Amino acid sequence: MTDAFDKELEQRLVRYAAIDSQSDMDREGSPSTECQHEMLNLMVAELTEIGASDVVKSDYGTVIATIPGNTEGPTIGFLAHVDTAPQFNATGVKPRVIHGYNGGDITFPDDPDLVLSPSDFPYLAEKVGQDIITASGSTLLGADDKSGIAVIMTAARHLLENPHLPRPDIRIAFTPDEEIGRGVHANLPKDLGVDFAYTFDGGDLGEVVYETFSADFATVTVTGVSIHPGEATGKLVNAIHLASRIVDTLPQATQTPETTADREGFLHCVDMSGDAAQMTLRLMLRDFELDGLEAKGALLRQVCAVVGATEPRAQIEVEITPQYRNMRYWLADNMAPVNVAHTALDDIGIELIETVIRGGTDGSRLTEMGVPCPNLFTGQQNLHGPLEYISVQDMARATEFMLAIAARSVDQS
Repeated sequence: MTDAFDKELEQRLVRYAAIDSQSDMDREGSPSTECQHEMLNLMVAELTEIGASDVVKSDYGTVIATIPGNTEGPTIGFLAHVDTAPQFNATGVKPRVIHGYNGGDITFPDDPDLVLSPSDFPYLAEKVGQDIITASGSTLLGADDKSGIAVIMTAARHLLENPHLPRPDIRIAFTPDEEIGRGVHANLPKDLGVDFAYTFDGGDLGEVVYETFSADFATVTVTGVSIHPGEATGKLVNAIHLASRIVDTLPQATQTPETTADREGFLHCVDMSGDAAQMTLRLMLRDFELDGLEAKGALLRQVCAVVGATEPRAQIEVEITPQYRNMRYWLADNMAPVNVAHTALDDIGIELIETVIRGGTDGSRLTEMGVPCPNLFTGQQNLHGPLEYISVQDMARATEFMLAIAARSVDQS
């Protein structure tokens, strides 16, 4: 069956990836950026075209639709997000397809020095003979999570064209602003109206994930004393120096993304901006356990207090905002959607990979808000950078997986 999906998935991802849809944490509103509306409006048009029911774009920017069921069972949801990450250029994406990948190094037309090599990324070595989609070298690709959209749209089209295929009522949602932690609006659980759901926003073939980081976001504001440098003797307090000292004092040989792995958490300074008068630091705090997350917040406050004590004329303020929590805390008490996914994988002959996400998904927030929502593979790799790629055939297996979950869900009635 998967061969029949390859061309459609390729065309969908190439079409979707070429649309600029970065989110922006500095902007209010939902979605946070106007460019996301192009993707959202396209989803409304395409869902309507394939015959989905109840297609709406909510006032908070989420597109929701129904694939009517034909068998009793729980109402299930499938979600993906339309926005791409703000950490790397995503304007002017030029997707390209390498048909029948030969197993060698992949180079990029817009950056001749950039190389995607199977020696550096062993998963790529497993994709010889498959069709690989990358960007051109100057942008990310956006398979995170436009591959999820392509998978859901392809499976939805297939279900609607084959009304005999068993499935309960299915609800589809495409959200904005997942990459900045604002993808799940407070009204979404009620508006979605499902017993459980899945995000298609994962990596390697066979991944079923029901454990994610817990996440907070910290903003540190350093206010110095501004004065003309010619009259600054004994008076100037340079906020840049103090902010730099905070960054330098935080652990750098440990507790950073580049020095941690597996179940280790981290503090990650993602932005430093301002001037001598006032500086702002933004940091991601991540840990799989809440006590570890709390400890990282306490460490940040302690470092800021120590640096602040060296210059009492400065003001250093720390604001820590919760983002999402490890979905395991809730799914451990309701493994029904995970068990359905495991059985569906068996049905289509894919070996299960159980792993944890060193990140989060819309499913993290949905699960916390009462909608159990594990995360499933699409094949996306090397996210948020120019070496991002995906196999069309991995997406095809994910499409088959969605159809298998729909069929298996009828057994839950």
